[in-house]
Amino acid sequence: MKRIFIVFGIFWVVWTEGVSQDPQFSQFYANQLYLAPSFAGATEENRISLNHRNQWPALPGVFLTYSFSADRYFSNFNSGVGLIALHDRAGSGRLSNTIVGLLYSYNIQLNESWHIRPGVNFMYTRLGIDFNRLVFNDQLSPGGTTPQTEPPPFDSKPDIDFSSSVLAYNERIWIGSTVDHLLKPNQSLYGEETIVPLKFSVFGGMQIIKRCRLLNPIDESLSAAFLFKTQGGYTQMDLGMYWFKEPLVFGVWWRGLPFFKGHFDRDAVILLVGYKTSNLHIGYSYDLTISSLITHTGGAHEISLVYEFRSNPRRKIKVHAIPCPEF
Repeated sequence: MKRIFIVFGIFWVVWTEGVSQDPQFSQFYANQLYLAPSFAGATEENRISLNHRNQWPALPGVFLTYSFSADRYFSNFNSGVGLIALHDRAGSGRLSNTIVGLLYSYNIQLNESWHIRPGVNFMYTRLGIDFNRLVFNDQLSPGGTTPQTEPPPFDSKPDIDFSSSVLAYNERIWIGSTVDHLLKPNQSLYGEETIVPLKFSVFGGMQIIKRCRLLNPIDESLSAAFLFKTQGGYTQMDLGMYWFKEPLVFGVWWRGLPFFKGHFDRDAVILLVGYKTSNLHIGYSYDLTISSLITHTGGAHEISLVYEFRSNPRRKIKVHAIPCPEF
């Protein structure tokens, strides 16, 4: 345990300030490779995940996020390899961010109970905008006295990025940490320096109740979990619980800062329902806004689809499963 806390301490000291925020998913355990590269290969053998989020549909423009990921566990090397592609589009100008990443993780068995998985993610990023779809003051001014706004010299900005994570777990408890944007990519469309700030995340939880049958690893479970993240001037905490009774999953989450008063002390209540079999996981969640924007946003809808399979179903693989939920 001492070695585990030393690793988490290293991740804490590399945090620094910034001014923006990454796309997010309410079902972050249904998009584990986006949450932390340590989850690459955290499956029996093969896994494919699809995620879609439609945030604030009542506002003008669109706020859409799509994600695809695939990963595989190589038991002979105690290693997991994954691929993730994400596209986020915001507003009427279609400001977009596209990410393609290659992930690797390694499973280390500390003792009979605890495992630790360090992971890394190498990414290609591309920021883009459709400037012709934007409307500015000079286009609305009846006298035409407002100076014309010049379009940026670039309609897209490519760069590279890197993230690292560590995950520790046993059969009931898991805790992890991720640091994103370690290469601090520059995403200015004007050729200036606009650095993406580091994002620091801590996540974890435990299975409070776990009931099993002879032919089924888990028949019923109750899990509590959290996700804390900070990036630039923004800090957020997600707290929630999942109840699984084969094959249905129900979850409820609260997003905000429970110990602070102000603009960020509450944001949304998230309700989730899912269908889970040994191979297929389907989830739907709705973010009910509880902040001052409650009558303006329309909440957020999110759908996830995860499919796990073995290349050779007859092959027996010893799996040290991470107890965190799949949604």
